Amino acid sequence: MHGRKSQNRRRYRIPDPRKVGGHETVILLDTHVLVWLSTEPTKLSKQASRAIRRASRSGGIAISAITLWELAWLASHGRVEITGTVEAYVEEVSSRVAIRPLTAKVAVLADQLPADYSSDPCDRLIGATALAEGIALVTKDAKIRNCKQLSTIW
Repeated sequence: MHGRKSQNRRRYRIPDPRKVGGHETVILLDTHVLVWLSTEPTKLSKQASRAIRRASRSGGIAISAITLWELAWLASHGRVEITGTVEAYVEEVSSRVAIRPLTAKVAVLADQLPADYSSDPCDRLIGATALAEGIALVTKDAKIRNCKQLSTIW
């Protein structure tokens, strides 16, 4: 159709990485928060619960890719009670949240976190994922919450 008016043309924007699927509120859950959410939600703080409810209404709950490995390890070592296989459990969890990838930027940021930040490589990768994505991390871990570079919720 020749001669379309410019008002009929669609404009495309580069997506904001803090928005998953166009949603405004995106938060990253630490592994223990994700586990507690399904097993012991009373362990979550009121602020964490509120943030999770708000984000879940818009589909904005995310986890780091390394969290999938942590869940598999916890399940296979009996630290998280599951029904079915470990693979089915991890697949079920991954279908309910946005998985944020382990990128080169995340790897470098994890290495650059302060020395007093958790020394656990998984904790460092989760925190670095939140930094790289520019989103808040929901965690109870005091060492992580003390990091000035990172926006946290608890």
